Amino acid sequence: MAGDLVYLVAGASLLLAIVLPALLERWAVSAPMVLVGLGVVIGLFPVAEGMPVDPVEHREVVERVTELAVIVALMGVGLAIDRPLRLHRRASWRAWGSTWRMLAIAMPLSIAGMTALGLVSGLGLATALLLGAVLAPTDPVLASDVQVAGPQTGGAVRDEPDELRFTLTSEAGLNDGLAFPFVYAAILLATGAFDVATWLGWYAVGKVVVGVAMGIAVGRVLAHVAFRSSSRSLRVAERGEALTSLAALLTAYGLAEVVGGYGFLAVFACAMTFRSAERAHDYHAAMHEVTERLERLLTLFLLLVLGIALSRGLLDHLDWRGVSVGLALILVVRPLSGLVALLGSRSGMSSAQRAAVAFFGVRGIGSAYYLAYAAGAAPQLGTDWMWSTVAFAVVASVVVHGALATPLMRWVGSTPRTPVG
Repeated sequence: MAGDLVYLVAGASLLLAIVLPALLERWAVSAPMVLVGLGVVIGLFPVAEGMPVDPVEHREVVERVTELAVIVALMGVGLAIDRPLRLHRRASWRAWGSTWRMLAIAMPLSIAGMTALGLVSGLGLATALLLGAVLAPTDPVLASDVQVAGPQTGGAVRDEPDELRFTLTSEAGLNDGLAFPFVYAAILLATGAFDVATWLGWYAVGKVVVGVAMGIAVGRVLAHVAFRSSSRSLRVAERGEALTSLAALLTAYGLAEVVGGYGFLAVFACAMTFRSAERAHDYHAAMHEVTERLERLLTLFLLLVLGIALSRGLLDHLDWRGVSVGLALILVVRPLSGLVALLGSRSGMSSAQRAAVAFFGVRGIGSAYYLAYAAGAAPQLGTDWMWSTVAFAVVASVVVHGALATPLMRWVGSTPRTPVG
C-alpha cells in the first residue's frame, strides 16, 4: 500500500505542477504553500500509514531524493543567469559584487547567529554549528518566485536588468555548496576529528576548488561537443536535444564527488560554463526548460511528502526553542545579515530592493539534505529535535516568503517573472 501511495503522490504532484502556476498567479498564495497543506490533509487519513516519511528511519531515502532535487535546481539556476562571470576580467567580478557580499558576509553572519542561538538554547557546539550550517544557505528549489525566469536567447542577449532577482538567483546557486565546509566542521567536531589546518586547507578551500574546477571542465567539454564538434552527430545543439542538461548535471556532480570536491558547486559551475558558449543560441532556453520542469515536479512531490510527514509526527519534538530558532532565522538573523552585507553596495539597487534581498532568504529542500547527510556521517547529530526544528523553519519559510513574494517584489519595483512554458 505504501509503495502504491508513492505513485499516487507522484501523479498528484505532476498534475498540480501543470495547473497550479496558472491558478495561483493572481493570489498571494504559492504552489509550495498549497502542496504542504494538501500533504498535511492526506497525512491525516489512514491511507498514509506506512509511507516512508520518517526522516530518522528513512534517512538515506531523504538524503538521495533531496540531493537530486537540489542538483537539478542548481543546473536550472546556472542556465538561467545571463550575466557572464569571466574569471580573468575584474569588471566581470565587480558585476557580481552583490553576490559576493551575500556569500562572504551574509552567510557567515547567518551561520554565526544561528550557532549562537543554538548554544543559548542549550545545544552542544557541534549540534549548534550544524543548525547554523543547515539553515543558513538559501534554497534554489523553493526560491523560483524571486529568481530570474530563464536565459535570454535568440539575438536579444543582455545582462539581466533586475539586480534584485539576479542577486537572489546567483546567491542561491553558490551558497548551497559553500555551506558544506560548515556542515563538515560540525561533523568533525561531533566525531572528535576536527583539526583547524585540515578543515581550512581541505574542507574550506580544497574541496571548493576541486568542485568548481570539475564543473568548469565538464561544462567546457560538453559545450564544445554540443556546439562545435567536428562530428555532426555529436552537435546535439543543432537537433535541440535538451536532455543534455541532465547528462551535464549528473556528470559534473558525479565526477566532482568521486574526486572529493563539492558536487553542488560543480553543477552550478558546469551550467554557468555551458551557458557562456554560444550565448544567443536557443538551445540554452530548451535545456533550461527541461531542468525547470523536472525541478518543479521533484519540488512539489517533496512538498507533498513533507506535508504528509508533518501530520504523521514530524513536529512531535518541536518545542519553544525550535519555534524561536525558526522564526528568528526568518525574521531577524537572515534579514539583518543581508542588510549588513549590502551596506554600501554600489549595485544600483534601491534601499527597498536591498531590504528585499536581505529578507528573501528562502529555506527549503537543501536544509533537509544537509541534515540527512550530516546524520549519516554522525548519527548523534540527526536527533528528532533537529528534524522537527528544521522542518518547522522550512514550513515557516514556505508560508512567510510564499505569501509575501509576489506583493513585495511588485512593491520594490522588481521586473515580473515570466514562467517557462
